[in-house]
Amino acid sequence: MNIAYVPTAYLGPVQLYTKFLAYDAIRVEAEENYVKQTYRNRCVIAAANGPQALTVPIVKPDTLKCPTRDIRISDHGNWRHLHWNALVSAYHMSPFFEYYEEDFAPFYEKRYDFLMDFNEALCETVCRLIDIQPQIERTSVYESDVSHDFREVISPKSRTEDPEFRPASYYQVFRDKWGFLPNLSIVDLLFNMGPESVLMLKASI
Repeated sequence: MNIAYVPTAYLGPVQLYTKFLAYDAIRVEAEENYVKQTYRNRCVIAAANGPQALTVPIVKPDTLKCPTRDIRISDHGNWRHLHWNALVSAYHMSPFFEYYEEDFAPFYEKRYDFLMDFNEALCETVCRLIDIQPQIERTSVYESDVSHDFREVISPKSRTEDPEFRPASYYQVFRDKWGFLPNLSIVDLLFNMGPESVLMLKASI
């Protein structure tokens, strides 16, 4: 069985979701020491002014090293309201936002304590809407030496090329203004392409 190891991600990038199709099973890393400034608590969408990062604030751990599974979400700064407004502003003109709006709105009303729980619930919703059924489990121990390790490759700061990912071009609302922006959050693909999202994922492998 081919198993891919990936990081948890807040509305993860297209690259992450291609792994869900390319591999028999997925292991989401829960036991690593939490890494800042990654997709673990950040997504990037296409807004009117270009790429926009949305970051979920976290409660600073008491220790220097804290397992990702123990990272808690902070209520600082009314971020849920800001994130939802940003999504509405960026995608209300997209072809499929109105079809999926009610699926995502509750995530910005309900409070989740832990980042991984929040990310998992969003991921399950996205997979259901795209109509894919990946076999996903959290890791229970940290293994440093694994095959098909994308835990650091799927990162906004990664300098490691992913030879298994070639982002396929698709319609984007602000494409005339900014050109095609590859590997944005999966919601960019979903809101713009709807049921054809799975075809774009397959084309990107």
